[in-house]
Amino acid sequence: MNPQRKVLVSGTSGPIGAALLPTLREHDWQVTRLVRGPVRGPDQITWDPLQPLRPQSISGFEAVIHLAGESIVGRWTDGKKRRVLESRVQGTRHLAEALAEAPQRPQVLITASAIGFYGDRGEETLREDAPAGKGFLPQVCQEWEGAAEPAEEAGIRTAQTRFGLVLTAKGGALGKMLTPFRMGVGGNIGSGRQWWSWIHVRDLVSALQFVVNDANLHGAINFVGPNPVRNAEFTKTLAAVLSRPAIFPVPAFAARLAFGQMADELLLASQKVEPAKLVAQRFPFRHAELTDALKDLLK
Repeated sequence: MNPQRKVLVSGTSGPIGAALLPTLREHDWQVTRLVRGPVRGPDQITWDPLQPLRPQSISGFEAVIHLAGESIVGRWTDGKKRRVLESRVQGTRHLAEALAEAPQRPQVLITASAIGFYGDRGEETLREDAPAGKGFLPQVCQEWEGAAEPAEEAGIRTAQTRFGLVLTAKGGALGKMLTPFRMGVGGNIGSGRQWWSWIHVRDLVSALQFVVNDANLHGAINFVGPNPVRNAEFTKTLAAVLSRPAIFPVPAFAARLAFGQMADELLLASQKVEPAKLVAQRFPFRHAELTDALKDLLK
């Protein structure tokens, strides 16, 4: 019997981590979690993302998947923005530095990033080689991705996975949209013409494992489905799946009033992103169409 492969995962308390861990175990991975706070079992290692890690404590893993970071949802006060930036950049840098010095280095380090890297880009089709945009999120994503350099320089294959809108019924943006839409008071945000690039959480989890196993995949990788939609189509489709109307739009000024800068960079920004690298490597998307994805999640 072959020994289990060992994987280290951070950020396991969120909806993506909750979906990832059972899938890894089903594929015969021995999972160890990086957790904040006291350790509650032999499958956990404690850490503080803002403090250096001992290289010996994270040695001997074949793969490392780093998902941890302060949630970007909420009004972006100066304190909130500082926590968002520091949790991602310092946490990634400390992890990458420790892995680079570990007695047994992993074959691959996958770090989360976001399509916020591109900023508000209108009708432009965005592949992995597109330059960064302007604003707070592009700044965060650039520094976040750059923080993995110590691992790459040590010869570890690194991949920065740029997540789009992750569709999961157990949290995230879709989870927050469900209540108003089920009440029949959902609608477009702003003009509704902005492109939303999305991915079903099951495809995202499968894509993470795909990257672990494909030595040709490294650097920035867009984690979005192959068929982005405009916000108006997204809201119309969600309402139809829920058998509700979508006739209560949220004007741009109201979104800005409620969320401040986050509204402009997250809700009103247009990002038509293409998963060029995953498509080139023939990654099999299970949920390529929005209607199918929403029906699967909300059935």
